[in-house]
Amino acid sequence: MINRKTAFIKRFFQDFYLVLIVVFLYAPIATMTVLSFNNSKSRTQWGGFTTRWYTELFSSSTIMDALYTTLLIAFVSSLIAVIIGTAAAIAINSMKPFPRSLLMGITNIPMLNADIVTGISLMLAFIAFGISLGFKTILIAHITFNIPYVILSVMPKLKQTDKSTYEAAMDLGATSVSAFSR
Repeated sequence: MINRKTAFIKRFFQDFYLVLIVVFLYAPIATMTVLSFNNSKSRTQWGGFTTRWYTELFSSSTIMDALYTTLLIAFVSSLIAVIIGTAAAIAINSMKPFPRSLLMGITNIPMLNADIVTGISLMLAFIAFGISLGFKTILIAHITFNIPYVILSVMPKLKQTDKSTYEAAMDLGATSVSAFSR
């Protein structure tokens, strides 16, 4: 009887803690969403419901250009990072244990480091090497941010894949690209 009661109390506090975390994470987003429809410029007083701010947002050519550039950077950097990260994961997976663990440790460093520190470091490196800041440097920085996440996402799947499957496909006449992709 005591074990059930203890388990119930423990479960209650776990659920309560989870609800607190979810509220803490999503309450600001919900607040900003509601306030984005406020007719007043003040964030403390409700001035009525309006879509005026969204009309102004989507009619601004500067903001639409920024949105286009943002989406382009996101798509291109993700695509390039997936290609480079997958190739790196394949290479790392085929290494001997010591170099593999060393490279995996190096791969984890950018994720442990704050993004702002990495961003400022890359900016200072670009300036030190005389590279003008712009679209290309933003793209390089985003690719640099994304590659470790790709490697760490692909590595577990590579470890699950049986190497004999690839070799069997090659023995049956598949090209190396076809055997790898399938």
